[in-house]
Order: sequence, then structure tokens, then C-alpha cells
Amino acid sequence: MRHITENYIAGAFRPVSGTDTAPLFDPATASQIGTVRLSDATDVDAAVAAAASALPALSAMSPAGRADMLRQLGAAFSRHTDRLAAAMRAEYGAPAPFVAFSSAHAGSAFAQMADEVQAYPWRQRIGAAEVEMRAAGVTAAITPWNANYGFICSKLATSIAAGAPMVVKPSELSAIQTQVLVEALHEAGLPAGVLNVIQGDGPGAGARLAAHPGIARITFTGSTASGRAVLHAAADTIKRVTLELGGKGAQVVLDDVDLDSAARQVLVNGFINSGQACIAGTRVLVPASRKAAFEARLVAALAEWPVGPAHDDRARIGPMVSEKQWSRVQSYIRLGLDEGARLLAGGEGRPEGLEHGWFVRPTLFADANNAMRIAREEIFGPVLCLIPYDGDADAVRIANDTMYGLQNYVIGTDRNRARAVAGQLESGRVMINDAVHEPRAPFGGFKQSGLGREFGRFGLDTFLEPRTVLG
Repeated sequence: MRHITENYIAGAFRPVSGTDTAPLFDPATASQIGTVRLSDATDVDAAVAAAASALPALSAMSPAGRADMLRQLGAAFSRHTDRLAAAMRAEYGAPAPFVAFSSAHAGSAFAQMADEVQAYPWRQRIGAAEVEMRAAGVTAAITPWNANYGFICSKLATSIAAGAPMVVKPSELSAIQTQVLVEALHEAGLPAGVLNVIQGDGPGAGARLAAHPGIARITFTGSTASGRAVLHAAADTIKRVTLELGGKGAQVVLDDVDLDSAARQVLVNGFINSGQACIAGTRVLVPASRKAAFEARLVAALAEWPVGPAHDDRARIGPMVSEKQWSRVQSYIRLGLDEGARLLAGGEGRPEGLEHGWFVRPTLFADANNAMRIAREEIFGPVLCLIPYDGDADAVRIANDTMYGLQNYVIGTDRNRARAVAGQLESGRVMINDAVHEPRAPFGGFKQSGLGREFGRFGLDTFLEPRTVLG
């Protein structure tokens, strides 16, 4: 059992002032593996005060100095990738391919932002004015349990690049991962207060941080419902807010595809991180003329996606993060049946041989439509809905008929046609076929999938305020 009882404030590990605790579990066995003590208002205030003390020196530091700091963080992170991966597997149950992606993404964030900070136009002459980009102030990051340390690293890298100290409130479900990450980053020897991390839950520490008058801007990743709460809390002090929220991505399968390869790609896009990902393409739009043949290929391809614990290298789908999340996914599978969707594969209950963890049977529903809740609401599990369409225009209409707009997908042989369809989809990102992630390009959502952008220069812009000097 590991008991997390410390925060990281002003360059040192300090006991959490709060007295409440929360249990930590191994989702592959449903057994408790530790506890985390939850921070209270005293902890939040101390972390914000430490960050405020560090703001003048960090914001005045040269871009080259901040780039060096970022590279030191990247080096410290790289020395602990094995420990971080082990913590993620134990506490979250993520399958090996996703653990590898998360570690690579997190580790590269510091080097990428170090390059960005030195290329960024910090001063510009615009006619008679000189425009200077300055840190917006002390920032707060609230991060979720899915790929927690990746989110912390990317947000922290951007904040330091901008010259802004940060207070991080990660999900309490990821307390062990957070502790290992902070121990690693501590080795970089940052000036006191540049990085501060408080363990705690959303209603307690998170709410206090979002409303804190000492915070100038917030970057939040999580559900749309929680994002609304953050936005409301930030409103009284007019905080700058970046929200990366939920999604219900569509995968438009065009009628010119090879069905076998398309089926495999659909599962890659739909079962990202065991389905526990805002970017997962969980609505699969299939041409009505090829529906039956595609359904057969998809069911066959599902055999290549075994479910299992993280220590099983064959597993491509792991457990749900908690019993609450497992129950949520089960309720949506029942709902799909009640709504009249046709079950192609999976269904309620646990997979055979995995009766003790929070494992879900990968589930495929056919004959769904956009009036069904399973096609409109984010399930956050390995559940896909197949929706038939007639013609490209109909596919675009169905794909855009959602309150979300984070990431969509187009799968097609004719690249020009695929790009034409992609250009009509209302989302922050569109992936064509097997496109790879580009961490320097902006990431964020349309509609209720978010506000603002992260990554690269677009992300750095959101941490800065332009100041115009005339004369």
C-alpha cells in the first residue's frame, strides 16, 4: 500500500494540511493499493502564494533561460520513464501501446516547447506601436486521470515557456503517478515556486483553485460538465480559461475503402486508451450500401483487440479506471439495447476470465442513429455505434449533428475526396486515414468540446497577454 500524504510547494515536499483521504485502486484487480490525503484551502493558498513569489523572476527571465529550464525538466523526466510507466500500469491499467505513447508525448513536450520559446516573436513592431508578449500571471492546471502525467507535462512546459509559474491540481485517482512525476521533476532543480502540485479532489481543491483571486489563468482538461463548473468559478475574477473537454467523434468511412483495412483503423480510432479518451471516434458512419459487409469485417477485426491487465503485453484494451466508470459504461450498454440498437459484439458484464477487475466487453452496436443517447453522449469506454448514411453530404450532416467538436476522422482511398469531407467537419482536428499526432499543431475543440487551444505556438499564445507601447 502506498500512502500519498505530501504536496509539492515552493520547491519542497510538504505534508498535506487536509485530513480527508481517498482510496487508490488497481483497476485490473479492484483491490486497494493505497490512499491519498486531500488538500484543503490552506494547501491551495500556500501553493498560489509560492507561485506568485516566483512570478517576477520567471517572467523576467530571457527566452534562452526558460528554454534551458525546459530542457532540464525533459532530462529529469527521461530518467524516470520506467517508474512512470509502472505507476500508470498499476494505478490506471492502461495497455502497453498507450503507456508508450503517453510517455513519449510527455517527455517530448519540454524539448518542443524549448524550441518554441526561442523562435517565438516576443516583441513586434506594428506601425507606431511596439507590442510585447508577457506572461498572463500565475496559472493553474487541473488535469484528468486518463494520461495524467502527459497532461501535466504539456501544460507545465507551456506555462514555463510563457514565464508563468504553475499550480497543478491533478485527479486524485492518479495520485501515485503524480507523486512519481513530481519526484522526477524535482531533480531538475527549478527555482522555488515555479512548479507547485497539490493533491486533492475537484469539489475541494479544484473548486478553490478555480475561484482563487491569485490565479490569472486556468488550463483544464476533463469532462464538459466539469469544464462548465470551472468556467463559472473563474468568471468572478475574469480569469483567462482554456478548456479541453469531452468529445463524441465521428469516423466517416467512405464507400471507396478496402473494408478490411478500414475495419482495423476504425478500432484503432475508436478504442484509443480503452475508449477512455475524449478524442475516441465512437460514432462510426458507414455507407448504407456496404453496411452488412463492413459489419462482418469489424466483428472479425475485433478478435485482434484482446482485453487484459496492463502486464499482459497482448492486451489492447485495459480495465476502466474505477468501479464508478465501469458501472457507467454498463449502464450505457443496457441503454443501447433499450433504445433498439442491434448488438454486433460484446454486451453487458465482464469478459470471460476477467471477473475481478473493472473490465468491459468491447461492444459494437449497429443500426444506431443520432437520436439515441448512446450516439449523443460521451460514454468513455470501448463502445462504438455504427450509423448508416447515404452519400457524403448525409455523412457530413450526421457527423456535425452533435454538441461536441473535438476530433473527427475520415477513412477513404481517394485522398482529395477524403480531404473535401474533412474540410466540412466541425471539429478542432480531423484525422485522415492513419494520420499521426502532431504535437506542435493546435489542439482543442469546437462547440462544447472546449475553449482555446493547446500545444505549440497556439498554446503558448493563450498563456500570454500582449502589451502595446506607443511613443
